[in-house]
Amino acid sequence: MSSEIDAAAKPTRKVLQGAEAQARILAAVDELFYREGARAVSVDEVVKRAGVNKMSVYRQFESKDDLLLHYLARRDEKFWDYFNASLSKHPDKPREQLLQFFIDLAGRAAQPGYRGCPFVNIAVEFPDPAHPARRMVAENKTRLMRRLLELTTQAGAQDAQALANGLALLIEGAYAASQTYEPGHPLLAALPQVAEAMLMAADIPSA
Repeated sequence: MSSEIDAAAKPTRKVLQGAEAQARILAAVDELFYREGARAVSVDEVVKRAGVNKMSVYRQFESKDDLLLHYLARRDEKFWDYFNASLSKHPDKPREQLLQFFIDLAGRAAQPGYRGCPFVNIAVEFPDPAHPARRMVAENKTRLMRRLLELTTQAGAQDAQALANGLALLIEGAYAASQTYEPGHPLLAALPQVAEAMLMAADIPSA
């Protein structure tokens, strides 16, 4: 009798297939890997958070590393959505576009639950530069540097590469500071002012 009660009380997980299973699993991975770290999260935790059977995970993904690469691909897409949303606020005005990115970054960094850059976090977790995840991290950062250089060149910076390098360092510093300073610290709110000073120092006057 007791075994029947135990069986009835034990939660069951759905064996889902196709797009529904993948969507639920990737949503769980997106939340858990970002909040707790990819190495710290087990497949069992993903299964529990997604509300699916473990078989559903392995029907969709070959391994935990496969989940990690999908996670990074989704995070890359989300980052460029943020980046392009900032630029879209000031069409054909590269100086204003650069500044807007830092305004928006300061806003995101002040949000509860912000855990910095997912690519930086993964780079810390996986020290081997040859790991596929690290290659995806490098690709994201390489593309970011390329986009920054395009914008600093279009804005007419005296030394476009030096300014792009400096802005990239400012971005990475903001990611780190968001995790080492207490929430709401005024340091992160100063991001737009620092970016503005760098633009002025590069002989890019305000509009």
